[in-house]
Amino acid sequence: MPESDLDRCYFSKARIAAMEERAHTHQFNENAVRMTRTLGDLAGLTDMGLHMVRIEPGRETTEHHYHGQDEEFLMILSGRGEAFIGEEKVEVAPGDVLLFPKNGPAHSMRNPFEDDLVYLMGGTRAEVDVCTYPRLSRTMIRADGEKKYVDAPHLKKV
Repeated sequence: MPESDLDRCYFSKARIAAMEERAHTHQFNENAVRMTRTLGDLAGLTDMGLHMVRIEPGRETTEHHYHGQDEEFLMILSGRGEAFIGEEKVEVAPGDVLLFPKNGPAHSMRNPFEDDLVYLMGGTRAEVDVCTYPRLSRTMIRADGEKKYVDAPHLKKV
């Protein structure tokens, strides 16, 4: 039986809570483990990803990074965390919103507190994206569904 428009477009709190969480460990940071419920794919979104994310105490969200082509947003729903934006740190709490344009400042978060940090995360999905990890001096390129990276000493200017 085909999905109705309501099933494809409406996600109640109970429906989201019933969804299976999947652990996503960042390819460059083994302490960055996001417990994720992916919403956007279920709705048929192709140009934007949308995820409900839970970060356990002591975990990080990602490796510090910025995107050249993708834009991202996060809205804190519960818990607290520390956001690193460029070289600055700020404590985030429910209701706070973080917005990252293309080539915006590098960013990451961690949860040093006792309770889980929960946030809604979304972003664009450019066909090709260049993601820079300044603390690692690494650049990753995503194209045609594949990811490849190179460390800065191997990059050459033309």
